[in-house]
Amino acid sequence: MVLVNGLATESVRIFDRGLTYGDGVFRTLPVRAGRPLCWRLHYDKLCADCAALGIECPPEDRLIGEVGRVIEASPDCVLKIIVTRGEGLRGYAVTAGAEPTRILTTSPLPQYPATWFADGIRMHLCSTRLAIQPRLAGVKHLNRLENVLARREWTDPAIAEGLLLDMGGNVIEGTMSNLLILQGTTLLTPDLSRCGVAGVQRARIMALAGELGLAAKVENLSLAQLQEADEVALCNSVIGAWQVRELAGKVWRGGSLATRLRKLLDDRTH
Repeated sequence: MVLVNGLATESVRIFDRGLTYGDGVFRTLPVRAGRPLCWRLHYDKLCADCAALGIECPPEDRLIGEVGRVIEASPDCVLKIIVTRGEGLRGYAVTAGAEPTRILTTSPLPQYPATWFADGIRMHLCSTRLAIQPRLAGVKHLNRLENVLARREWTDPAIAEGLLLDMGGNVIEGTMSNLLILQGTTLLTPDLSRCGVAGVQRARIMALAGELGLAAKVENLSLAQLQEADEVALCNSVIGAWQVRELAGKVWRGGSLATRLRKLLDDRTH
């Protein structure tokens, strides 16, 4: 089922600003046995991202009711929630009184190769660079053209993900994931104050890092620093965490960071 403003339909009006300008935000989260995982964190992030764009976030009770309807036939799935600014006239100016549009969809849980979890993944270094825009930094907005262009850079199915740098050469994120670097007993993640998406899973891991005896730290990271790291991992709400084994000629052997992170996250899923 697909719901648009509570109605079972697969259509959205052509003047919706989510379509015409990418004017909206979204969340993607797994559903297991009819339960959206980490709902509170995802709803809070949805509210924060809506606020960053000046969009009124749908009330939680309304969304929960619609989530229950859309996942009824798919108790194990990936749930996507889109909130756009709603309909508007031609032009960038926001139409007064526009009502936000709510779109809820489900899709099957992806079946990634078991070796990506057991042995780690290969990563492509993307030539596409992320533009600097602090006002949108951290927000999971609908304009993801940079990610689309970056993902078009490789077709090899053995490569699981691509690494994105910003215009200054700083390491930022994967095309669909956040980055984690282990250096000694410090867990580092890139500073996303200029660009990139601050994911819920990244926030969870950094908050829980102390339980693994690790000090969590956010800082600017260069590609050279990444390649000198003891271990590198990726995370998002659907995959959990993957160990990075190969990137731009660098190979990491051994390492258990992703396995430790997945266990930590699974033990505290709520």
